[in-house]
Amino acid sequence: MRYTIRDHVDQQATRQPDRPYLIAPEPGLTLNYADLQEASRRLTRFLLSEGIEPGAKVGLLMQNGFQTCRLFIGVMYGGFCVTPLNLLAHASQLEYVVEHSEVGVVFVAKDQLERLQAAVCKLGRQVRLIVCDVDEHEFIPPQNQNLALPDVAEEDEALMMYTSGTTGKPKGVLLSNRAVVSGGQFVSTAHALGPDDRVMGSLPLYHINGQIVTAVAPLVHGGSIVMPHRFSVSSFWASVERYGCTWINLVPTMISYLLNSPSPSEQGVDTGSIRFCRSASAPLPPAQHRAFEEKFKIGVIETMGLTETAAPCFTNPLEPARRKIGSPGQAFGNEGKIVDADGKELPSGTIGEILVRGPNIMTGYFKNPEETAKVLSPDGWLKTGDLGYLGEDGFVFVTGRIKELIIKGGENIAPREIDEALLKHPDVLEAAAVGIPDEHYGQEILACIVLKEGREPDEQELRSFCIAELGSFKTPKSIRFMDELPRGPSGKIQRLKLLA
Repeated sequence: MRYTIRDHVDQQATRQPDRPYLIAPEPGLTLNYADLQEASRRLTRFLLSEGIEPGAKVGLLMQNGFQTCRLFIGVMYGGFCVTPLNLLAHASQLEYVVEHSEVGVVFVAKDQLERLQAAVCKLGRQVRLIVCDVDEHEFIPPQNQNLALPDVAEEDEALMMYTSGTTGKPKGVLLSNRAVVSGGQFVSTAHALGPDDRVMGSLPLYHINGQIVTAVAPLVHGGSIVMPHRFSVSSFWASVERYGCTWINLVPTMISYLLNSPSPSEQGVDTGSIRFCRSASAPLPPAQHRAFEEKFKIGVIETMGLTETAAPCFTNPLEPARRKIGSPGQAFGNEGKIVDADGKELPSGTIGEILVRGPNIMTGYFKNPEETAKVLSPDGWLKTGDLGYLGEDGFVFVTGRIKELIIKGGENIAPREIDEALLKHPDVLEAAAVGIPDEHYGQEILACIVLKEGREPDEQELRSFCIAELGSFKTPKSIRFMDELPRGPSGKIQRLKLLA
């Protein structure tokens, strides 16, 4: 079978038309595979009748919901390129993305219409805005059934996601049908998922993890998604039990907040149906990994992915005994290697940049051949920007981002090492270290900390704790207490914004 979204929707609609694909808790709606196929075809004919050409960029500015997921899949089904817009984007960023992406039509939720109109009115071209309710069952009128659906090829663009733009203007990552489906296949195969599996999908559909892991992967293995509007600590476990989820997909931030809330047993909730918890989008501190497994009795499979790799590129094994805490696992479905600054492959145990190659890799950055050439080699190797090393058994260990590396007195210090030491302190909820200018060392260490509710350790107490854990050289020179840390859409801490 071909690697296109259409082929996989059509296959599941033929094999199991009545099996649920999507469950939307708030409106109490369920979408089976036959209905997903019909809705996707109706959307395709609607866009064609509106003059939208196959391959055109179609925007989405909507929170998670029944209609949001239908549109996300349906746009790709029709041979168009879905372009989700980040609900957290500030006004200037939203304006830039709408202009740069060349979207001609945007499906927008009512609560997002005003800010989108403000962005569109500054453009020198027309953009059609189609307002819809995220929980609406159907808003597209019946279409001419004789209007032929355009062909869709594996290499056709299916998804364009803009990177968070922490160090500059966002870049539009172009992913083909082949890449999008490969990402879903890697998830499905690595975790041995099948038609009886159901995921609690709390991550937003404007982030690659929510898109590929929770929305696309079920199309490959024929499973289903529970998709609430947003992640809720108070209702999370009850929803997992109510809808019979067999696996949960989280990011470390969510794991942190769940750890500081009542356990399922304290809430009278049975989580026996859950086979595993998948963690991605940012490194999971080992202390939190162990605490989660101990408190909830649910094994965690840590993984690693990027927008440029259609989500997954490394994963820990399904078998608990083979997993390694502190590592996002081994290359799965694609290749991985570690290289030095000159591109020479390094032996096991030596730190360098992590590179990935496979069918899940992006086509390139939209209208940005210069940046594409910097990260994507002619033979298909993608520079991830992450530093790490490979163990003898092929497990990768990530030590940090190249741009975030702290160089103090000529010594390289991985910020994650500082984070993990601070997170061992019983009063610390979240921590992020970053390098700051220093006239003597070149850089010193700043640690920004969010405390657990009701805790009040002073800076000296935390510094003494760090000295015991890290030694004086790696102990932060300065500690700042914050209400929250700056984050991207996936919950990943944006360290460089801490410098402000």
